[in-house]
Amino acid sequence: MRRISIFGATGSIGQNTIDLIADGDGFAVEVLTGGRNVALLAAQARRVRARLAVTAHEECRAELQDALAGSGIEVAAGTQALLEAADRPADWTMSAIVGAAGLAPGFRALAQGRTLALANKESLVTAGPLLMAEAARHNATILPVDSEHSAVFQALVGEDMAAVERVIITASGGAFRDWPLEKLASATLAQASAHPNWAMGQRITIDSASMFNKSLEIIEAREYFGISPNQIEVVIHPQSMIHALVGFCDGALMAHLGPPDMRHAIGYALNWPDRRALPVARLDLAAIGTLSFQAPDLARYPALRLARDVMATGGLAGAAFNAAKEIALDHFIVGGLSFVAMAGIVEDTLCQLSGAGVLTKLPDSLDTVLAMDHLARRTANDIVAAWQGKQG
Repeated sequence: MRRISIFGATGSIGQNTIDLIADGDGFAVEVLTGGRNVALLAAQARRVRARLAVTAHEECRAELQDALAGSGIEVAAGTQALLEAADRPADWTMSAIVGAAGLAPGFRALAQGRTLALANKESLVTAGPLLMAEAARHNATILPVDSEHSAVFQALVGEDMAAVERVIITASGGAFRDWPLEKLASATLAQASAHPNWAMGQRITIDSASMFNKSLEIIEAREYFGISPNQIEVVIHPQSMIHALVGFCDGALMAHLGPPDMRHAIGYALNWPDRRALPVARLDLAAIGTLSFQAPDLARYPALRLARDVMATGGLAGAAFNAAKEIALDHFIVGGLSFVAMAGIVEDTLCQLSGAGVLTKLPDSLDTVLAMDHLARRTANDIVAAWQGKQG
């Protein structure tokens, strides 16, 4: 019986994970965590008979207790409760809390020396070397759950990394792929939240439209696979059928194809190193007919350029980049920034922190990373306030 913990159970990745394990045999769910969607968290905990359900918000404790009354399921709440939940023994842990909030629980889970299925992009972007070193220290395994990185991981099975010439990450182009550039400034929250191919949460869908999601994935690929930035390419692939390709020194390209369904990457990580049947659609290539590709326009997607700058800077630039991105996205969601202004806020934050000489410091501890995260958030908020003042 494998013990499973899911951090971020109420998000799209968490829900898909529960769908895969709920009707399967051989799983015992130790922990489920969520945010303010207490009703869903409680329903999930009952469905999979979890031992512990944790809400990240202390003020939601009573609601969760009421929802699970009589179930025998333990209830906890708050940031410390999340960390303590990560300390509980588990053979396989899904790290799917969105944002920097997922960093500390993921690190704590690695101390169990088992398998961490990593869907939290920010862990590698902000603290990649620390995370990989922590896994090595505890003899733990990190498996990628992003569809692109899972695709690369699968294409590399049995291959020698020394033979890898390049990694090509595909991108759908998001909601505004075909919009005229001059129209982007008027893009609304609803329009940015509607992905043409994938069913995802709101924040990651908006990040797809801006390509901030893809910019994080470039940095992730560098950190996880240990390749140089100039070996990583991005190509627009509107059909979202090819998730990534690996190019080898002999000129061969190994492509991973599959439907735009996160259950494939989750299921691969769940069953690794084996493959087992998954309830995902099978591709009909004749019906698809055509797979097309195009180079990304950096004027449309400045986030891709910023990701290259972050990798060139190194140090704590990834932590600052992610924090500023999250703040800019927060302000766009509440109507305080236009869609196109987000990249400008992130770039100005990086420039200001670079001028202060703090970005190149090595991330020698998780506390150092979190301190940069807090500093970058304050800086980005100040920049947004100044920008809004000029607009007003």
